[in-house]
Amino acid sequence: MHATSIGAPLAVGTRIDPGADAGLFASLPRSDQRLKAERYVAGLLTAHGRRTLRNVAGQFGAEVARRQSVHHFISESSWDWEPVRGELARRAEELLAPAAWVVRSAVVPKAGGHSVGVAEYYVPRLGRTVTGQQSFGAWLAGTAAAVPVHWRLVLPDGAAGEPGPRGRGPLPPAGVPAGPEGSAGELVLRAARSLPAGARPRPVVLDAPELGPLRMARHAERAGIRLVQRVGAGLVLGVDPSVLPGHGGLPVPAGLVVGTLRRLWRPCGRRAAGGGRGLSMAVPVTLPGAARGAERLLVAQWPESDLSAARLWLADGRLGAAEVLRLSALASAAEREEALAVQRVGLRDFTGRSFGGWHRHITLASAAHLACVRARAGGAYGSGRAFGRGAAAGGPPPAPEGAGGAGVRLLRAG
Repeated sequence: MHATSIGAPLAVGTRIDPGADAGLFASLPRSDQRLKAERYVAGLLTAHGRRTLRNVAGQFGAEVARRQSVHHFISESSWDWEPVRGELARRAEELLAPAAWVVRSAVVPKAGGHSVGVAEYYVPRLGRTVTGQQSFGAWLAGTAAAVPVHWRLVLPDGAAGEPGPRGRGPLPPAGVPAGPEGSAGELVLRAARSLPAGARPRPVVLDAPELGPLRMARHAERAGIRLVQRVGAGLVLGVDPSVLPGHGGLPVPAGLVVGTLRRLWRPCGRRAAGGGRGLSMAVPVTLPGAARGAERLLVAQWPESDLSAARLWLADGRLGAAEVLRLSALASAAEREEALAVQRVGLRDFTGRSFGGWHRHITLASAAHLACVRARAGGAYGSGRAFGRGAAAGGPPPAPEGAGGAGVRLLRAG
C-alpha cells in the first residue's frame, strides 16, 4: 500500500495489503465468495465516480457475465455480513486503539418507493422532511481516525417481518427493528456489546439530536452503557433552583440553560468547530420522565463569537465534563471520516433494491475505508496505540468541502 499523509487522497491502484487483511473475509463459506469480496473492495478503492454496482463491476472486466456475478454476490447471495463486521471491528481495534463508539445518522434521498426502507424522514438541519433512506452507523473512533463497523437501515413501520433468508432479495428478514429510535437503540446495544468477554463497555456517543433522549437513555441504562447524546437547544430539562433561580423549579429548554448560566462559562482547551477560541460549560440536570435520582450532565461547547453554534450534549451523570468534551471530539472525527468515506469508497452509493444488498455493500465499503485509514497511517497494521494516540498531535483528517452540519446528515442521492 502507498503510505500517505492523514487526509490525503489515496493513489489510484491502491489495494488492500493482503498481508494485513488476510482473513478479513474468512467467514465466507466459499473461496470464490472470498475472492469476490476482496475484488469488490479493490473495485471500491479504484473506481472513478460513484461506486454503483455497475461501476464497481466494471473493475472486474467488461464481460456481461462478470457484471451479473457481482450483482448476484451483493444483492442475491446468502453470505452473512455480521461475521465480517466482527472481524472488521477486531482489526479496527488493533489499528486505532479507539476510545468510544460513535453512532451517527444519515438520510440518502430516493426518488421513489422501489428501494428498501424508503420513507419520509425529518431532517433537522433543513427544517423539512425528505423522502429517502435513513440509516445509522456505529464507528469505532480514536483521536486521529474512525472506522465504521455496524450498520442499521431504518425500516418504516410494517416493512419488517417479511420472508427472506438472511436478507436475500428485496425484503428484510423478520425481527429487524422498525423506526429510527428502535433501529438506533438496537445499534447502540449491538455496538456496546461487541467486545471481548469481561471487557468494560465503551462509552457510546450518539450524534443524533432528532432521537428522543429519554428512550435512548433507557436503552443505555438497561445495558450499563455510559451514553453521551447530542441534543437540541429546545430539549426541556430540570435544573436545581439553587443553580438556576427564577424558574420555580420547572423544566426549561437546554439552550436557555446555557445562555443564562454565564457564570459557568469556561475557556475550552481545544479550538471550537469553526476554529478560534472556544467556550464550554457543564451543569447537572435531570431529564423529565427519567427515574428519580438519574442525574445527567448537560455539556455545551461553542465558538466564543457565536453562542448560536453551540453543540449540546446530554451525558450519563457518571461522566465528568472534561471526559464528555473529549468524547464529543471523537464525534467530530467520525463526522469527518464519514464525509471522506462517502467520497472515496462510495459508502452511500448502493442503488439496488435488496435489503441484504444494502448491508453487503456498506459492509465492504467499511472494509475499504479501513484500508484508507491504514494507508494514512503508513500501512502499520497492529501499531494502533501509536496511531490512535500518538497521531493526535497532527489532528484528525480534514473535512472535505461541505462536511459538517447539525442533526441528520443529508447525503447525495444513491
